[in-house]
Amino acid sequence: MTHNQPSPADTHVSWDLGEITVSRIDEIALPPQTGPWLLPAATKDVIDEAPWLRPDFADAEVPHLASHTFAVEAGGLRILVDTGIGNGKERANPAWNGLDTDYLRRLTAAGFAPESVDLVIITHLHTDHVGWNTRLDGDRWVPSFPNARYLTSRTEWDYWAAADLDANRRQIFLDSVLPVHDNGQFDLADVPAEGHQVTAGIRLVPAAGHTPGQIAVELHGADRSALITGDSIHHPVQLSHPHLTSCVDIDPEQAVSSRRRILDHLADTDDLLLGTHFPRPTAGLVRRDEGRYRLLPEPGTPTPAAAG
Repeated sequence: MTHNQPSPADTHVSWDLGEITVSRIDEIALPPQTGPWLLPAATKDVIDEAPWLRPDFADAEVPHLASHTFAVEAGGLRILVDTGIGNGKERANPAWNGLDTDYLRRLTAAGFAPESVDLVIITHLHTDHVGWNTRLDGDRWVPSFPNARYLTSRTEWDYWAAADLDANRRQIFLDSVLPVHDNGQFDLADVPAEGHQVTAGIRLVPAAGHTPGQIAVELHGADRSALITGDSIHHPVQLSHPHLTSCVDIDPEQAVSSRRRILDHLADTDDLLLGTHFPRPTAGLVRRDEGRYRLLPEPGTPTPAAAG
């Protein structure tokens, strides 16, 4: 299977928040059938109601989605937010099965060689957010970021630890979660309503619904702030239609509530919204739009690869 490869590894796109820089590290563009599967109510008619979605975020018929992660430089720390699908993983979804991408090379080119990463923040423990937690070393899955702490919410961990996992989800934990935990690199954070401060400028905030313990990540730079969505907002169509839920939301009503709260907080501010599955241009400002919301894109700055 040939997978759609994003831009070359010699550049990446970044946003400067003032003493905090966040970069998008591409993994793959997700295939066209992903949108109708994930967001079945995001029909052509719904997309037509938000013409600003085209051409970047949708085509004539369906929403576009992507898999990427965010690399953050803050206070001398190198922080990765989510780790995508990963290479060589056995997955039920054909678009995610047995990938062979240049993700780690792109990450390194952006100045984040795996051994230099200090912290990996995982918004929730779904397949396409934990895949590069590990890489294959011979016949063993080992942490991809050997010197990093990995952090997720305690509520999220406790939910899956107690769940009766099907075979597919057991496989995800066996190859992408437990090797990190068993190596003593996993940390759990209590994330109350007011959030959990990770380090200066980095705060986790609750965004439950898609999963019970999902978090979003706030970045507070010297000049402006940003929020990385996780799957609290899968696609910009959910700005125009916040009530649209995904087929894999565990608590759809809670997911809508979290999404509306996030959008209301960001609306008409200078704070960036950074979508974990938004196709390029990936980021933008949230604006109120006749009782709904829309995204005013900020494509970011193409940045040459780090020297060496």
